[in-house]
Amino acid sequence: MDDENGDENVVSGFLRDGFVKLEGAVAPRVAADCARLLWRETGCDAGDASTWTRPVHWVGGMAQGPFAAAPNSPRLHRAYDLLVGAGRWEPRYSLGTFPLRFPHEEEPDDAGWHIEGSYLPEGEGGGDGWYFTNLRSRGRALLMLFLFSEVGEQDAPTRIRVGSHLDVPKVLEKYGEDGASGPALAPELVAASDHRPLALATGSPGDVFLCHPFLVHAAQPHHGVRPRFMAQPPLMPAVPYELERADGAYSPVEIAIRRGLGRVTPGADRYFMA
Repeated sequence: MDDENGDENVVSGFLRDGFVKLEGAVAPRVAADCARLLWRETGCDAGDASTWTRPVHWVGGMAQGPFAAAPNSPRLHRAYDLLVGAGRWEPRYSLGTFPLRFPHEEEPDDAGWHIEGSYLPEGEGGGDGWYFTNLRSRGRALLMLFLFSEVGEQDAPTRIRVGSHLDVPKVLEKYGEDGASGPALAPELVAASDHRPLALATGSPGDVFLCHPFLVHAAQPHHGVRPRFMAQPPLMPAVPYELERADGAYSPVEIAIRRGLGRVTPGADRYFMA
């Protein structure tokens, strides 16, 4: 992503697929330090599988130096500007949450297809644990997946429905500005994106997947031999997304939402041509 062609590839891949993978976006030393601190949080011994007693260790926000550095590499800042818009995103100085998945005979029941929610409407207590999403992706500029371990096909990689970000706007449109919660949306999201091909978020420590906030994805059980360490934080917006701009200065995230609604964005059609 060091030249104009690289920028073009990032944008076109993101618009077409709903995500882009940036290999080595986090420096190796930073990724290794993050993994070391995460192992400490689990209380498990990396060299002794008998200590891996749970299928998933959930770790909350981490703000030590490596976790502040990880989302702030020049390459990631460049990508945030490309996908969200310069000045339209908030810097992050921490990462979380971390679903750390371990090989285990018990399979966790958390593998449903969904998109991430980001807020609770006034009067909603959030007792069911699900946050809301609306058509303008209130409270979330991007979904990001930071890999801090080697992740192969058997290591519980996140499943992705490629291009599903274009199916979601029509589902959300009828819920208006209030939006809807995960359980309310899930059946419609599954049906709307069922035709999409599958991709797996595999890679190496330091790889980062930058995903459209409407990308339909799911966890899966771990069938490998090495734990999977990953963070899935949002990139927060500095300003709300807008679907009608007088100046036409739409970000790729906004272009994709408009595309899903059937709205034409001048100059954007070339990104969707086969």
